[in-house]
Amino acid sequence: MTDTALATTAAQPDLFGPMLRAWRRRRGASQLALALQSGVSQRHVSFLESGRARPSREMVVQLSSALDVPLRQRNAMLLAAGFAPVYRESNLAAPELTPVRQAIERMLKQQEPYPAIVIDRLWNLLQANEAANALTIFLFEGPPPAPPPGKAPNLLRWLLDPKALRSKIANWEEVARYLVSTTYAEILADGGEPKALAFIQEIMAYPDVPDSFRKLRFEDRPSPVLTVDYLVGGKSLSVFTTIATLGTPQDVTLQEVRIESFFPADERSDALFKSLAAKG
Repeated sequence: MTDTALATTAAQPDLFGPMLRAWRRRRGASQLALALQSGVSQRHVSFLESGRARPSREMVVQLSSALDVPLRQRNAMLLAAGFAPVYRESNLAAPELTPVRQAIERMLKQQEPYPAIVIDRLWNLLQANEAANALTIFLFEGPPPAPPPGKAPNLLRWLLDPKALRSKIANWEEVARYLVSTTYAEILADGGEPKALAFIQEIMAYPDVPDSFRKLRFEDRPSPVLTVDYLVGGKSLSVFTTIATLGTPQDVTLQEVRIESFFPADERSDALFKSLAAKG
């Protein structure tokens, strides 16, 4: 959100009511359910949504917490109500985040010889362990292409771009549909923030990424986990991943951090991972 947009939002506290109503409906809650969850009377919830009452800063935090609104959007609700944001958006390299950064580094190291990476909510690559670096060089058959100026390497772009990894994924359509649809669903669940929606529009512009990819299509008997099946230089590699997040974050950046760990789906892939690690 630009400084101009923030100033405009802060100058229009009447926007809080519609935002509260939208989040309540997004969570599938009635006014009564929200009242019971937050400890606020149903009458007051109704007055806040209609604009007949103005919330205090504490009330905004109380209601947004009850609705499990992401921290980034809680700040937006505070601005809409005429208050300054409460939750910081720190740089991951900031000194105050040293304990968290050390914990993440331990997680990455413990994952060796299998890859593990740190990404943000829009798939931007923030950090990787040695196994992940080795895997990247293997998949690209050399160093990966430099990202556009001012942008970080982005995993979803790599997987969808015909000039990157797309041609090396045997089950590309299945993988692409799943990743696009789940990313889109998460963005909507988090409130459809403009920057995130712009990212979806950007990736939908890649060739052979139709609008239908926004919706997940389940097969009759889906497999327990979705694997990504690579074929690189005559070598096959099948992997699946897990995603971990940080518990009880009170910072926008920390809430949006994802630690993705890669695991071999078969013995052949396990041997390949260990071979890549041995080569350094």
